[in-house]
Amino acid sequence: MNHASILSKNIVAFRKHMGLTQDALAQFLGIQREMISYFESGSREPSAEILLKLADLFGCELEDLLEDNPEAINACLAFAFRAEELAAEDLATIAEFKKIVKNYLTLSNLKLGSHS
Repeated sequence: MNHASILSKNIVAFRKHMGLTQDALAQFLGIQREMISYFESGSREPSAEILLKLADLFGCELEDLLEDNPEAINACLAFAFRAEELAAEDLATIAEFKKIVKNYLTLSNLKLGSHS
């Protein structure tokens, strides 16, 4: 499977698991809904900025969006927040919270690793 099809498959999986429409995701990202459709079909790839926003919203690492790693995707999906009927501002708050949690976990893992 090529890079574009892996990325598009992962975007669809995360978006649907969170209960987001293409419109809601596009509004959160500040882009047209058609762009989400292009990303999900693999006909266009998101910019680095969009990829980072997606990773924050989905609560995953950037690599999880780009790689065909079902175990990592399933782990992220297990903690995904169902975001049905939330405004873009609410999604931004959720994404920021998930980013803080990711950073905390990274720092905790680094701290644990330094005590080994």
